[in-house]
Amino acid sequence: MYMKQLVLEDGTVFEGKGFGSDRESFGEIVFNTGMTGYQEVISDPSYCGQMVTFTYPLVGNYGINRDDFETVDPAILGVVVKEHCEHPSNFRNEETLDEFLKAKRIPGISGVDTRKLTKIIRKHGTMKAMITSGDRPVEQLVDFMKNTPLATDQVKQVSTVKPYVVPGRGYRIVLIDYGMKHGILREFTKRSCHVTVVPYNTSAEEIERLRPDGIMLSNGPGDPKDVPEAIQTVRKLMGHVPIFGICLGHQLIALASGADTVKMKFGHRGGNQPVKDLRTNWTAITSQNHGYAVARDSLESTSLSLTQISLNDGTVEGLEHQTMNVFTVQYHPESSPGPEDTSSLFDEFLTRITESHKAAKEALHV
Repeated sequence: MYMKQLVLEDGTVFEGKGFGSDRESFGEIVFNTGMTGYQEVISDPSYCGQMVTFTYPLVGNYGINRDDFETVDPAILGVVVKEHCEHPSNFRNEETLDEFLKAKRIPGISGVDTRKLTKIIRKHGTMKAMITSGDRPVEQLVDFMKNTPLATDQVKQVSTVKPYVVPGRGYRIVLIDYGMKHGILREFTKRSCHVTVVPYNTSAEEIERLRPDGIMLSNGPGDPKDVPEAIQTVRKLMGHVPIFGICLGHQLIALASGADTVKMKFGHRGGNQPVKDLRTNWTAITSQNHGYAVARDSLESTSLSLTQISLNDGTVEGLEHQTMNVFTVQYHPESSPGPEDTSSLFDEFLTRITESHKAAKEALHV
């Protein structure tokens, strides 16, 4: 063990013990309220540019296994915990959290008062932070953070570079990768879909040339306004085939439809977020990870209908276009980690495709 410091942009310093990589890290610090699922969180591409504080006090107790990754190369910048387990016990365990973070060059710091840290973030909002060895004066680190902007190219960092196919005999889905979790692919392969994953900057013309039955817009990191080319592409694609957007994809559809998005104070991150469907009055517990939200009052001048809201703060959680076959949710119906209350949304998407095909055939016989 070696000593490390977590230094916040406001000058707050937390002392702790280093684990994982010994390199220095700089990014935005956020907190996740999940009690389990740390492997999926750490490997979620939506955390690109961020270091995560786990509010659950013990992390790493069931180790790391081969099955629960959401990407091959995690983009997270750091892990902050109260205590990390050095001797995990689980039948699927293959390596410790420390070993995994070392292999992926991700720094960690334990022994931190994560309750105090979370309260600071809740009060002041997410902020810049550094995990460092403590060799440099705090004033120097704070000055560096105040004068260094956070990254704005996170989607480019985590999106696939080239298209690839996950073969299937069912509907042909084009999945636009803005920082896609593997859980989305698992849901489509369960349903025998033929999925073509394309980079975030693929043009509408290239996507239409693939003749998809439906288009899925994935989750992803950062501010949706940082990918204006994606907004333009989504606008061109809307109205052709059914489109389903989640998380960042949800926000891009809103922007493409004339709505606005805003940065949240500390976001929604965890597997315990209650969402109410305004059409059915049904409440689901959902998995979420986002720091931006669709501005509710901006929907009034659009053709989007509000379908779901957060029961914690009333923010927008679901949208449906009034004239086009487009619907969205802000949360993760594929879970990973978290409850599977809303995985049926993938079935709804395929049902919409079936109905779209049926309507097209009926139109030909009129």
